[in-house]
Formats: sequence, C-alpha cells, structure tokens
Amino acid sequence: GYVCAYHGLRTVGGIYPARLAFRAPVGAARLVRGAWRWASDAESAPLRAHAVSAQDSEEYLRLDRTRVARVRWRSLVLAVSLLFGATGALALYVVAPGWLAVVAGVSVAALGLVGQERDRPVIGPAVQVTEVPKLTSSLVLRGLDAIGHPRITAAIKKGGEMNGMRFTSEITRDGPGYRAELDLPYGVTPDDVMDKRTELASGLRRKLGCVWPSGDPSEHEGRLVLWVGDKPMNETRRPAWPLAKKGTVDLFAPVVFGNDQRMREVSVTLMFASVVVGSIPRMGKTFLMRLLLLIAALDPRAELHAFDFKGTGDFRALEPVCHRYRAGEEDEDIEYVLASLRELREELRRRAKVIKSLPLTRCPESKVTPELANDRTLGLHPVVVGLDECQVAFEHPDHGAELEAICTDLVKRGPALGMVAMFGTQRPDAKSLPKGISDNAVLRFCLKVMSQVANDMVLGQSMYKSGYRATMFARSDKGICWMAGEGDDPRIVASTFIDAPAAKAIAARARAAREAYGNITGHAAGHAPETPDEGPDVLADVLAVLEAGEDKAWSETIAARLAALRPQLYAGWEAEQLTAALKPHGVRTRQVWGTTDAGKGANRRGITRAAITTAMTERDQNRDRD
Repeated sequence: GYVCAYHGLRTVGGIYPARLAFRAPVGAARLVRGAWRWASDAESAPLRAHAVSAQDSEEYLRLDRTRVARVRWRSLVLAVSLLFGATGALALYVVAPGWLAVVAGVSVAALGLVGQERDRPVIGPAVQVTEVPKLTSSLVLRGLDAIGHPRITAAIKKGGEMNGMRFTSEITRDGPGYRAELDLPYGVTPDDVMDKRTELASGLRRKLGCVWPSGDPSEHEGRLVLWVGDKPMNETRRPAWPLAKKGTVDLFAPVVFGNDQRMREVSVTLMFASVVVGSIPRMGKTFLMRLLLLIAALDPRAELHAFDFKGTGDFRALEPVCHRYRAGEEDEDIEYVLASLRELREELRRRAKVIKSLPLTRCPESKVTPELANDRTLGLHPVVVGLDECQVAFEHPDHGAELEAICTDLVKRGPALGMVAMFGTQRPDAKSLPKGISDNAVLRFCLKVMSQVANDMVLGQSMYKSGYRATMFARSDKGICWMAGEGDDPRIVASTFIDAPAAKAIAARARAAREAYGNITGHAAGHAPETPDEGPDVLADVLAVLEAGEDKAWSETIAARLAALRPQLYAGWEAEQLTAALKPHGVRTRQVWGTTDAGKGANRRGITRAAITTAMTERDQNRDRD
C-alpha cells in the first residue's frame, strides 16, 4: 500500500534513476578498484610484509609463489570476463540494440547501488509512523544469543532440544508490551540474563527501559520471563493515580502508589511496617517519601510528623496536616525534632501500657487493629513519622545518639503499636541507616544506587546477589525503584509522580477531611512541641545508681538500675541504649570484671565510676566557659 506508492512515485518521477546515475561513476570506480585488488591478490600483502619484517625468506618465497600463481589465474579470469562482456555487448548492439539499452540501464543502476553512501542510501525507507515490531521467538533467541553466554549460544546453535531450552508458551501481548516465557538451558538461571540486560536490549534492538527479564521461582530456577515494552518504562504514559482528585485512605488496607512495567497498579500497606527509602541524589527519593506521607495524610485518623533535613521545603505542602513539621539542619531544627521524637517515645510507652491493659477479647494479638484505632478514647490512632536525609540527624555530634536510639525503638516496637517510621537517605551506608533500623525495616524502596553495598543496605542482605539490583536503573529512570516487603518477592515499581501544586491540592483535601473528623492538632493547629529541657541527666543518674564503693559495673546492670530509678525515662533500656546515651559525653564502655547472680565471675562490657566523674567535670567546665 503506502510503501509501494511511496517508492513507485519516486521511481516514475525520476528521483531514484537520477540518484543512481549520479552515483554510478563512484560505483564504477569502486568496482574497478575492487577488481584490481582481487586480481593483484592485494589481501595477501600483509602476510608478505610480515615475512619480510620477520626475515623469514622461506615463508616469503612460498607466499610469493602462491601469489604469482593466484595472480596469473585471476588475471586470466578477469580478461576472459571482459572479453565475453565486450563480445556480448557488441552482439546485442548488432542483433538487438534495444536490449543493449536495457542492459546499460541495469548496469548503471547496479553501479549506482554499489556507489551509494552507507549513511545515505539511494532508496531510503518510506517515511511513515511504524508500529513497534512484534516480538517473535527468533528475535528472543537473537537477543539471548547476543548476551554472550556460552551455554545459551551453544543451545541455540545446536537447535532441536537445545539442551532443555524451549518456549513454554506462545509469546503474547501483556499490557503495553509482549511477554515471553521460556526454559533456559540446563545450568543457566535468569540471573545470568538479568546481569546482561544491556546486551539483551542491544540484541533485541530495543531501548534498555523496554527490556525487563525476570525469573519465575514458582516454576523452577531455570524459567525466564521476558517482558518487552513498546516504550521505555519512564516514557510510558501512566494511568492517573486513583487518589489524585478524590478519596480517602485506610492505612490498614493496601493503597495504590504506582505501577509496574505492565502499567498494572501496585499497592502498599503502610501499617505494621517501618520504611526505608534510598537512592543517589536526584532520582525521586524525596518525591516518593512525600507520596507516602500524602497517602498517610488522606487517612483522617493519622497523626503526621514530617521532618526534612535537606531544608529545601520539599514537605512544605504537608504543613497543613502535620502534627509536627520541620525543615532544616540547624541546631534549633535538630532540637525541635528531638523534642518531637521524645514525645513519640513517651507515646510509644503509653500505647504499650494501653494495649497491655486491654482484654484479650478486644486485643487478642497485642497490636493495634482498625477497631482500636477508631476508638478515640484509647488514643491508638495511626502515627506516621517521616525523616528525609535522616543521616543528618543521626550524625549530629550532640543529639545523634539519642535520635538514633529513639528511632531504632520506633522501628522495632512501633509497628505493632500503630506507629510507622520512614527514613530516606541519598547515602545508604551504616551511618545513614544504623543497623537497628536497616535490619528491622519491613518496606524497602531502592531507586538507583551505584554499588552492591548501597543496594543491600536498602533492600536487605544478599538482595544484589539474588538479582534485585537497583544499580541497573538509568539516570533517566526517576521514580522507578525496587520495592521489597509487600508481597513475597521484590518488584519494580514506577511511583506516581505528584508535583508540588498537586501535592498542595491533595493536602488541602486531606485537611478538609481532618477538619470534618476533628483531627487538627500540633503544628497544623498552630501549637509547637513543649520546649525541650536538657532531658535526663544520664551522667548524674548513672553515678547515683553506682553503689558506695563500687568503682565499676556492667552496662546491663546499670541499665536495670536506671529503669528502677526513673521508670518513666529508662524503662526498656538495655546496654545498647545506655552506650548510645553516654557516647556524646565521651564515655566509652570497656571490659569490666563482675559477678553474676549465681556468684560466678565474668568479663563483660561496662562503665567505670572514674569515666563518669571525668565526663561530668568536663561538661561542667564547658558550661562555665559558655
């Protein structure tokens, strides 16, 4: 149809003949040069030159004799061909001059094709909007062959049974793309293909963002599921977010927050989970955290605490619905956050007591349920805390240890008590995500990172080795991440993009729902947290629980005594919390000899009286100088 008409008009109109005639002299020159190189055996010249440079006379003479014989034979063939060509042309001129014109025209066309430029062919493609080529079995095999895996290449060359390699079902349309399922050769796993995703995309002649190989462990370890999209994931038009214009949220139920490669909706359940979000800068980490906080804001029961340590105000749209809100990294900002987290620590303890006091008929599993959250007399509503660039807080020289201790407690005990803690960082490492947080987080979102260590710090141990690699994302894959913790296996998700104006509109809708519910508190109501005091004097309290004449004690013993001294402050403290609280004062634990309750001697981590008194003296001197 269109293609035939396109080329036909250009042929009849003389465009193609003119182009061929114009390039024919170049083609003739190339033909003569090629014939001369062939007749003169030019391709063997490097071999003779090598023999000369190696001073191998025998090899040179052998090559020369071969060349002489070859040139003699090729020259004869060329001469005979020219003679027959000239004779044939003369015969046509005499017998059928009309056919001579046809042969001449064909010869000119052939020479024009030989003389065309590779990047500018005489006969170009028809100018039309082409559809994405259908994915076929031959294309899939070509792509797999291109990754260079020896077993796959050997199986494809072998044909037949192909060492167990076979398509298990017909290639079908699946959303905006094609889905192919096949068994790989024996001993080959989907990880081998996923590691070569770039080479696979090259073999398929598709953009990297179109090609998504994965495994299917529910079948066996050699099953490959290859999904090839019509467009890259970051270019595909995504469905509208269901909550963008209307609706509220129940945090105890799954909520749509993005789409997978096939543009199917992907949901997340925030309750009973702590969250970690990590990536390199400018990949959409903060936008993803803001999206999760907007989801929480749309539950009118939820109490929001949003802290932006980058200080750019990315969470500003959430101010009208936040119980506590802060943007910045100055000391006064850190102190505000510390006061807020101390409130949450007390709230954590209060909730534990409330749940403990409830009868089993109301709370059989010792955790917050939707029914308990709806009972406003209990105060067990959802609490959601978000700390973006959390490494700033944890690395603060004065308050970092206490902030880390409180956040770790929230991660460990908060989910069962209806408290969700979210942590975002652009530098996923042991300092940015302390072990107590990274090991106990349930929901994990990893956008592009640059190393295996960062990948596993966010997604969990050995995730990189298992094939879940956020290092494969391109810089253009903003907002695309691996999500782990929702469902059995991690999956790739493109989070919904909500810009600042849209976030502001959603927050306004959430504010209206909260006003109707009667839940405008804290910062949203114009109330600041109580001015933080100096907090507990840990040094003085430790000194107080050391018995007279006792120069040293185990950390666990001191923690137990502190809990008995001030249960409202130290209840639940263990040796780790005590160590973290003393660290800012320069007190380090060391091996201390002591006696167990059974009377046996043992060497454990502990604290000396001298270290405490020295730290108190230095602190008091510093205060006097201030």
